[in-house]
Amino acid sequence: MQAVINFLHENIEAVYIVILMIFLGIEIIGRVPSVLHTPLMSGANAIHGVVIIGAIIVMGKAESGNYIALILGFLAVVLGTLNVVGGFVVTDRMLEMFKKKK
Repeated sequence: MQAVINFLHENIEAVYIVILMIFLGIEIIGRVPSVLHTPLMSGANAIHGVVIIGAIIVMGKAESGNYIALILGFLAVVLGTLNVVGGFVVTDRMLEMFKKKK
């Protein structure tokens, strides 16, 4: 527990930035009209390809005994991949609505 408190104390600026980003994200998403949610979110989910690449780089540079970095990197790759695939599925379903029916 003391290690967590020391980490937070040493990186208090980063903690403040993360908290501000959370509030800013909630405020921005809350003001988007519901009509625009599907196209914006499907495009934003595809950006998670950057998360996948970053997670792969972190896993590649992690020491072999650093299991926390390896597990977190693996989870980031899996969740990022799910988000990218979900973004493409939502986009495909959205585009299907605009095709002419036979």
